Amino acid sequence: MNVQLPICRRSGIMLTECLVYLAVFAILLGAGTAAFYFCWDHTRATIFTAHEIQGALFAGERWRADVRAATGKIAVQTTTDGETMKIPVGEKEIIYRLTAGELRREIPAQHLSQLMMEKVKSSEMTPDTRSGATAWHWELQLTSRRKEAHLPMRFAFAAAQTKP
Repeated sequence: MNVQLPICRRSGIMLTECLVYLAVFAILLGAGTAAFYFCWDHTRATIFTAHEIQGALFAGERWRADVRAATGKIAVQTTTDGETMKIPVGEKEIIYRLTAGELRREIPAQHLSQLMMEKVKSSEMTPDTRSGATAWHWELQLTSRRKEAHLPMRFAFAAAQTKP
């Protein structure tokens, strides 16, 4: 008599299969985490850059308004410490001073000193006299936060005195 015993088959996974699945999961989790932090870092850099652009535009518009409101001769002085622009407006004098990478707007008569921009790499304010009218040009370059930045952050502003 030939008796066959029933074969018990149980479905499941082996320990080696489990280790392979864990390794694949760890690789995918690591790649996902690296991609997340890459995007996070670039998003923060974009936010900082947008903030710096906004600050530069605000400073440029404020400078233009002060130049247009000038009631006397504007003077620019360049020293080894930086650049200083003196704008007479009525009874007071507005001074734009670039020192150690910081651009400040000062009104000595009111004891006011306002930080306009940080991390300024270069600034150059130059007059352009044509037909008796004087226009002013301001070239501003900011220091880049990131080493891999391809384009420098440069701004150019122009303004003309309305009252000579």
